[in-house]
Amino acid sequence: MAADLAAHRAVYKLTLASSRGAVSAAVGTMAFELADACEGWTTRQRLRINTTIDGGQNIEIGSDYATFESKDGRNLRFSMRQTTEQAISSETEGQASLPASVTTTGEVRYTSPEAKTIALPAGTVMPNMHTIAVIDAARAGKKFLAIPLFDGTSAEGAQDTSVAIFSWDKPAPHKFDVLSALPSSRMRIAFFDRTQGATMPDYELGIRYYENGIADAISMDFGDFVIRGVLQELTVLPKGC
Repeated sequence: MAADLAAHRAVYKLTLASSRGAVSAAVGTMAFELADACEGWTTRQRLRINTTIDGGQNIEIGSDYATFESKDGRNLRFSMRQTTEQAISSETEGQASLPASVTTTGEVRYTSPEAKTIALPAGTVMPNMHTIAVIDAARAGKKFLAIPLFDGTSAEGAQDTSVAIFSWDKPAPHKFDVLSALPSSRMRIAFFDRTQGATMPDYELGIRYYENGIADAISMDFGDFVIRGVLQELTVLPKGC
């Protein structure tokens, strides 16, 4: 049986874990909500990070991301806006569809940053289906998973993801009771640009997922610096239907 995602609202405290460049400090928050909308899932994510670079200059970076994904994983509406010092640095908006057959290509129709249609490779999954797939793989004892993902964050269609799964851990006491009875998995997900034939990831995410799809620890590797996120607030939301 596939993983059953829990509707929830989570807030993470963000701090600088390491830096390979000019960033000397960083603090922030990430708010994430997955809500059950009967025929689909709505997702909202708001990220704000205040960075300090060598010399003392402070720069705020942020993103606002929202989706509606049908529960069959075949349709996605998405909107993503990234900002630097509250000025828009990039944005994407549109909708994507996938066929019933995993051997057939899908498509994404962008309305922003420009109107265009891009084919999605056969086997592409959407974000909640990707979460279910990696949890199912961990539960089955797999150590690696490679799967194309379309989540609406890129203006160039699907990304390749490479998932290294480190464990499937037994339930353990947790400060959030809803997680105490659930097994969990630590994994690292690398995201690659398909259009450039990249051998190095654009972005890497370390995460611990519980069996219900809630994450309590994250590590976001932006290349020049790494941000660590720790779950601070958690509210389980009701089922939609």
